[in-house]
Amino acid sequence: MSPLPLSDAQLHQYHADGYLLVPGLFSIQEIDLLRQTAKADKALDDHSYGRQDGEGGTVRLSLWNHPGEGIYGMFARCHRITDAADQILNDEAYHYHSKMIMKDAKVGGAWTWHQDYGYWYQNGILTPNLVSASIAVDPATRENGCLQVIKGSHHAGRVDHQLTGEQAGADMERVDEMLRRYDLVYVEMEPGDALFFHCNLLHRSDQNLSDHPRWSMIFCYNARSNDPYKGSHHPRYTPLEKVPDSAILELGAKRFGDDPSDVSWLDPDRDSSAGKLK
Repeated sequence: MSPLPLSDAQLHQYHADGYLLVPGLFSIQEIDLLRQTAKADKALDDHSYGRQDGEGGTVRLSLWNHPGEGIYGMFARCHRITDAADQILNDEAYHYHSKMIMKDAKVGGAWTWHQDYGYWYQNGILTPNLVSASIAVDPATRENGCLQVIKGSHHAGRVDHQLTGEQAGADMERVDEMLRRYDLVYVEMEPGDALFFHCNLLHRSDQNLSDHPRWSMIFCYNARSNDPYKGSHHPRYTPLEKVPDSAILELGAKRFGDDPSDVSWLDPDRDSSAGKLK
């Protein structure tokens, strides 16, 4: 596992590029536990829903606000992730929401070009001081629709978004121009790798037309000083109770009963973050 806290060089790279890839942040044993649990989790499957991508495919995902005491919460609350979020935000980070993106083989849909702050701006968040941490549950390759980012695009600020299928996508006139000026990066990842990325970083992913699934779990954190000025479907500042890194495997050893998730699922009818804007 990579050492944390993040080094000055890593923080500089994050702020310059808008993202930072940390290989092997979670061990094979930890990520195997997460994968086996998630893919057998009936509640996760029952609470998943689709967003049409405007390209003939559908993205399947499940969302929840508060991390809970289950296996997903142990990942979202462990020091490896939360201490890095504190450093990146230069503030106390709180859990804004989590999601599992389920790109199954042959049927996993695409995500159009977008910025997360393009969605979250509508929720009363004044500044783009938020960070997401994407954890590879399966290998992420170009063939199975890995994340693509426009390196340095977060410096352009918030871009207007409009509907593409059932997803809110960034203004393609500006995206196309940024693709001419900045590097397009395919972020290939191995299980257990973590990608921290800025909420204004433009990113997308292709459909998964391969024979291999690509699941990823994404934790989103907001800065305490960036507490939304109004309520929305995602939480205002809620203190985050961190847990030791060892809590993941310790919880796994207990087999955590019939509810491995222990989260309050977000109602897709109220979720405007992944769909149409208000």
